[in-house]
Amino acid sequence: MPTMTTARATRRGCLTLNASYEPLVMLPVQRAVRLVMDGRAELVEAHGTRVVRSAGREVPLPAVIRLVRFVYVPRRMRRGVTNTILFARDGYACAYCGRPRDALRSREFLTRDHVLPQSRFARRAEANTWDNCVTACSTCNHRKADRTPQEAGMALRLVPAEPHFVHLEWSVRRLTALQRKYVAQFFGTDVADAL
Repeated sequence: MPTMTTARATRRGCLTLNASYEPLVMLPVQRAVRLVMDGRAELVEAHGTRVVRSAGREVPLPAVIRLVRFVYVPRRMRRGVTNTILFARDGYACAYCGRPRDALRSREFLTRDHVLPQSRFARRAEANTWDNCVTACSTCNHRKADRTPQEAGMALRLVPAEPHFVHLEWSVRRLTALQRKYVAQFFGTDVADAL
């Protein structure tokens, strides 16, 4: 019988590393097992002592695998602003009052705020850039309304900028401490600590 910790870890998936040990993606554990059994990946770390058995083989339940062949991944990808990654970038706190999500009152919630209001752009899509969007609680967003922070007498607590691609990829993933170690080893502890 698996422990609760092992069961929770397997629901999170398996961290897949490139042949260079660069973290690539989280895969379902079943897919990771198939890659290991097919010889297209090797086991790096296992979830406890649990194993998966086939007719002629036994493989430990993978937590981290490494692809045998290198997969080229372009790094110049640009992702549009999504609330999920925006909120993670801003630490799930209001960029104006600084209150975190768990400190908001019952009818308050986190929203996307445009530093320079959408009405000042010829096309609304031009307003949705990483350097023009911040996380704001609904109260601050309503108070600011269709004005700039200066016009509303409000100060930003951060400088909005496009997050590092590592944050775009890993900030919303649920990594175990073991899996987080590999992200930190490849990209540096300062990048991993900001996740």
